[in-house]
Amino acid sequence: MFYHLAHYLSDIMDIPGLGMFEYSSFRAALAIIVSLIIAIIFGKRIIRFLQRKQIGEEIRNLGLQGQLEKRGTPTMGGLIILLAILVPVILFCNLNNIYVQLMLAATVWLGFIGFLDDYIKVFRRKKEGLNGKFKIVGQVGLGIIVGLTMWFSNDIVVREKVERDESVERVVVPLDNGSQVFYLSDDEKKTITTIPFLKDNEFDYAMLVPFDKGESHLWSWIVYVLAAIFIITAVSNGANLTDGLDGLAAGTSAIIGVVLGILAYLSGNIIYADYLNIMYIPHSGELFIYSAAFVGALIGFLWYNSFPAQVFMGDTGSLTIGGIIAVFALLIRKELLIPILCGIFLVESLSVIMQVGYFKYTKRKYGEGRRIFLMSPLHHHYQKKGYFEVKIVTRFWIVQLLLAAITLITLKIR
Repeated sequence: MFYHLAHYLSDIMDIPGLGMFEYSSFRAALAIIVSLIIAIIFGKRIIRFLQRKQIGEEIRNLGLQGQLEKRGTPTMGGLIILLAILVPVILFCNLNNIYVQLMLAATVWLGFIGFLDDYIKVFRRKKEGLNGKFKIVGQVGLGIIVGLTMWFSNDIVVREKVERDESVERVVVPLDNGSQVFYLSDDEKKTITTIPFLKDNEFDYAMLVPFDKGESHLWSWIVYVLAAIFIITAVSNGANLTDGLDGLAAGTSAIIGVVLGILAYLSGNIIYADYLNIMYIPHSGELFIYSAAFVGALIGFLWYNSFPAQVFMGDTGSLTIGGIIAVFALLIRKELLIPILCGIFLVESLSVIMQVGYFKYTKRKYGEGRRIFLMSPLHHHYQKKGYFEVKIVTRFWIVQLLLAAITLITLKIR
């Protein structure tokens, strides 16, 4: 809103300082400040409201240290995260930008699904919450929306650097020491993404369907939509499984958000994209402001969610932040970096899959189920081993910082 207001006012009068809103870095700084303030100030009021409504977490006794002390802690704290994301984005982003529109749609979409799940658990007193089939349908629906929008929208394109050729468009970027000329291809609709660690680090989903030689590349886009569905579903559920200890999901996701913001800024800036030899995605730099609001909201939420938690995010928060991360990665063509960047989510999910699969296998074979871990997801395994909750969370954060550094290093290691 302020971005558009600044544009409008600059056309009719000369007001000093309005030009600052042209800079994504300035608007990102405002976004993270406002999101922090909203999360801290309004978060306290939301927690009090939830307490008055007795919207507390039902805790099963699983024999975990400090578990029963959490009984009655308000849940649905994801509402704090949603508010702290949406308000700064609406205030400081270019709302005409297709990437911002898709991120807003993903945030509201999955936030609503998570809210329904928490509502059924808390108000209807049904521990199972929203039927898993409906969650999957919602995640699949979002994947279809994102995939098809990237296919049909003329605003979502990539531009590749080509050798000096006077027949293609030249982009002249003024620099302090002169100017730099880039020769870029025309706007292209491609199903390409980034492959980490490889020199020619672009993968085209069209390679998976070599029989589709038509100009429309229909089958390649179908494969891309299926990939989007899988990625959104997997990351969203992975974040949901990670949300089991105070501050674990929020802190881990905040670190991921910082990396995604850096990648968006670099991909949307022609100079940095050229220097790092990565894909240039026009107008994607606006996502840098969204990532700032996302990180600010999560850090602000940690004000109340750090040990001992005064509020839990519930599925309203965990499903949403997982979906946001997945859609963000898809939009900046970095989804193949997710196994590295979101390694915590991946390991947590794998621990559950391995535990359940091995239990069922041994029950069929030996007549009784056996377990690989003391308990799953993985963070509960360490709780069972006697580690304090704060130590587990802190060590997971450290591992996530390492994964974030490795992800950024992939920009140059090829």
